[in-house]
Amino acid sequence: MSLRVGCPRCAAPVADDGDGGWACPEHGVVVPLWRPATASYDDFASHLGHADGFPTYLPWPLGPGWTVTDFAVVADETRGGRATMTCVSGTSALDGPVDVIVISEEPGTGLGARIAGLGLTGRTDPGEEVGDGPPTVKVRIGSFPVGLWPVSVSGSGGEWDRSVVVGEAEGRWMWLVLRPASAILLLRDDWILRDVSETGPQLVALPFGGPAPPW
Repeated sequence: MSLRVGCPRCAAPVADDGDGGWACPEHGVVVPLWRPATASYDDFASHLGHADGFPTYLPWPLGPGWTVTDFAVVADETRGGRATMTCVSGTSALDGPVDVIVISEEPGTGLGARIAGLGLTGRTDPGEEVGDGPPTVKVRIGSFPVGLWPVSVSGSGGEWDRSVVVGEAEGRWMWLVLRPASAILLLRDDWILRDVSETGPQLVALPFGGPAPPW
């Protein structure tokens, strides 16, 4: 397996803590993050094995020319999966190159906040803006609508290069991070997110490759 191990909340390297776990110099003992060097079908199969039933969502179906460029899972053998992330990349007529990152995570994990650019503020979860008023947009997981609210990334150092919306699905945070920021206009209420851990042989047809987004 070629998945690399790291901290879910920051880019610091982790080390074996001597008790079968992993420790980050910034955040102490952590449930580790597993991420490939480059996106491939074989590594995605390893990702799903690590996730062990924790949902891994992708926009479905992928549009022509769109590929899976990145994915990650936060999991260990003791506590199982705590978070997953996927990124699909393509182009749109208005925005040019676009990255759409989808994170599903248990509260307190911190992966979504890191990818959104909020990790440097010490936050692990979105703020009170989630659920305040009507959602900006809705997506569907199967037949169920999921409301998403905008989360400010002001002061994070890259606030103009992305849009972040967050909601709740099945008791977990659902983050969507879109680059560039204007790509938020791509979201429509008929967007479907599919848990591909339940997809089976159709995964063979998924296109992988291309540069992973920085986070």
